Amino acid sequence: MIGRKLTERLVSDRALAGQPIASLHLQDVVAFDPPAAEFTVTTETSDVADPGVADALGAREADVIFHLAGVVSGEAEADFAKGYRANLDGTRALFDAIRRHEATKPRLVYASSIAVYGAPFPTVIDDDFQPVPLTSYGSQKLIGELLLTDYTRRGFFDGVGLRLPTICVRPGKPNRAASGFFSSIIREPLAGKEAVLPVSRDVVHTHASPRSAVGFLLHAAALPSDAIGARRNLTLPGVAVSVDEQIEALRRAAGNAAVALIREEPDPAVAAIVDFWPQRFEAKRARALGFVAETSFDDIIRAHVEDELDG
Repeated sequence: MIGRKLTERLVSDRALAGQPIASLHLQDVVAFDPPAAEFTVTTETSDVADPGVADALGAREADVIFHLAGVVSGEAEADFAKGYRANLDGTRALFDAIRRHEATKPRLVYASSIAVYGAPFPTVIDDDFQPVPLTSYGSQKLIGELLLTDYTRRGFFDGVGLRLPTICVRPGKPNRAASGFFSSIIREPLAGKEAVLPVSRDVVHTHASPRSAVGFLLHAAALPSDAIGARRNLTLPGVAVSVDEQIEALRRAAGNAAVALIREEPDPAVAAIVDFWPQRFEAKRARALGFVAETSFDDIIRAHVEDELDG
C-alpha cells in the first residue's frame, strides 16, 4: 500500500531529491500494472528472498532505493520461518547485492518499525531509549537496522532507516498486521460497515497517515548524509492517542451512527501483542531533521477521507 502511494507521488512529482526522475523500477511479490508516467517505468514480480532475485535487483544502477518489502507483525509472529525469510533473509540478500554491484553509492531508505522497542517503557520514549524488541517482527526489523548501519559505515550504500509509527487509516482490505484494528475501526464505519475492536479503549498508540508515510520516505531520500550522522535509524513523529480518542474523532467526523458500528470483542492474542508496543515518542532527532506528521487524529481521518473517499 505504501509502495503504491509512493509510486503515485513519484510519478506525479517527476522528481526526487531535487533531481528529475529518469527511470523507475518497481518490484513486488504480486503482479501489478505499471503506472503511466513521463519517464520509463519497469515492473517485476518476484520474491526478493528467492535465490538470484536480489542479485538481479542489485545489478541495476540506482541513485535511490526504497526497501519496503516484508511481512507484517501478526503474520511474522504467527509464521516464524516466513517472517525471518521475508524480513531478514530478503533484506540481507538485497543489501549484499547492492554491496556487490553498485558502482555508485545509492541512498537506501529502509522501512523499519516502532516494533523494535520493547516493554517496559517510559511515559515518552526519547531517541536514546534502547530498542529491545519482544516480538519476532521487531527483532527482524532491528537486525535490518543494524545491518543498514554497518553497511553504511563500510561505504556499501548510504542508508537511513525509518521507524514508522502505525500507519492509519490504511485503505483497502485488512491484512494480518496486529495493528490492523486501529485502521478498521475508522475505515469500516466510514464505509457504513461494522468493525471489531479487539482491545481496550484505553490503549494508547502513535499513528501517522499513509500521506505522511510517503512524505517520510521522500524526505529521507533527500536528506544530506552528514546531517543524519552515524546513527542511521530514526524514530519518526506521529499522533499519540488512545483508542477512545480515535473513536471520538470518528464521532466528530461521521457522527454517532458510525461509532455505533464498532463492536467491542476482546481478543487476548491481539491484546498480548499490543501490550508490548510503545505508546508515545519524542522523535526529537527526526523533527530536527524536518520530518513532519499530523498533529491530531482528526487530521488523520481527514487525510483518509480526502485521499480515499472524496471523488
